[in-house]
Amino acid sequence: MTFTARRTPAFNSPAAWAEILGPGARYPALEGAGTADVVVIGAGFAGLSAARQLRLMDPGLDVVVLDALDIAEGTAGRNSGFMIDLPHDLASENYAGGAGDRAMIALNRRAIGFARAAVADYGIDPAFADPAGKVNGAVSARAVAHNVSYAAHLAALGEASQTLDAADMAELTGSRHYRAGLYTPGTLMVQPAGYIRGLAAGLARGGVRIFARSPVAEIAQAGGDWRVATAQGHVTAPRVILATNGHLESFGIARGRLMQLFLYASITPVLPMGALAGAARWGITPSDPMGTTVRRIDAPQGGDRIVTRTCATLRPGMTVSRRDLRRAAAVHRAKFDARFPALAGMAMAQTWAGHLCLSRNGVAMTGEVAPGVFSACVQNGLGTARGTLTGIAAAQSALGEASEITAHFDAEAPPARLPPQPLAQWGANAYLRVKEHRARAE
Repeated sequence: MTFTARRTPAFNSPAAWAEILGPGARYPALEGAGTADVVVIGAGFAGLSAARQLRLMDPGLDVVVLDALDIAEGTAGRNSGFMIDLPHDLASENYAGGAGDRAMIALNRRAIGFARAAVADYGIDPAFADPAGKVNGAVSARAVAHNVSYAAHLAALGEASQTLDAADMAELTGSRHYRAGLYTPGTLMVQPAGYIRGLAAGLARGGVRIFARSPVAEIAQAGGDWRVATAQGHVTAPRVILATNGHLESFGIARGRLMQLFLYASITPVLPMGALAGAARWGITPSDPMGTTVRRIDAPQGGDRIVTRTCATLRPGMTVSRRDLRRAAAVHRAKFDARFPALAGMAMAQTWAGHLCLSRNGVAMTGEVAPGVFSACVQNGLGTARGTLTGIAAAQSALGEASEITAHFDAEAPPARLPPQPLAQWGANAYLRVKEHRARAE
């Protein structure tokens, strides 16, 4: 059995979270032949969490991690950094899920605890994993109603939230744009590139071998083992973990079942001192999931800056065009100016695209996909928490251990089939434009 990569990760926009921190450690590319106990493909939240979990279970295990790019240059360095504990169903009107919400909250909190333990164990800067909570911001009456509905759902689950009025929102953000907000305390606000770099550094100090700029071209059976080959070398191991999110499909697995979505963000240069009132750090997700995410960071996280994220496109080829980026940048400009009129016209430092992978029925793709090959993929837009969980589950499964995490993913149905292309792409992008238009005030 052989899995051959049809494509490898590539981006035509910066990984801004990494760029604002400056250069990180440079790991070698894989060269020559080698062996390992487990090869992990992908050094994002899922892959590095899998590597950590493997070593927690067996400190003597020889683990190799391969990534196609430099560490934190891929999707892990391009998300908004919200590691959310509560229900966060992007397909819903107000994020509320269903009967499994209590179990999912418990699992998400396991992921957050795992991340915070890694910060402590590896000496990662605490600013890169801030337990600050987040706010669902509301502008329109419809969005306020979403918050009210979501707060009632949380109360029924026994979860705390705090309603913020317009004055509270202005005090927090320095913006008078928001009519109301709903604060929930459990979100871990991550500087994703800083956290991922720190996780990789801690693993490397502990003996995990990490190779960057080493896209995997082929995974082929070699007797009872698997030969994982790149352009300049290969590693042979009895177990492989695919932590490649949507690029699982690139290896011929789950074809026709995965939606390759891109979200877009822009970040300001460092703001002039005193240019914006409000708290030094905060994060707002829109009350309508198709609205605009806004986050303020401070000097320890990469400078006093504002991140604006909105716009979504389905791109089955896993690349975006310059036109996609230009459109997103223009929308970001309008959203930023509306929220911060005193800073209107400020040029953004970077605009970028981040790759998400979703399934039609909202399930992950975990478990054993071939003898000795395990998947930790399809995070459904929740890559920080869900990626951490799928990585843990894949590691446990690879070593033959069961837990409530593996039980959760084992109980999920397979990803549902999608309509044929190009109908799926046309239909999905039309649907996204309609949803964005409805949420335009947000």
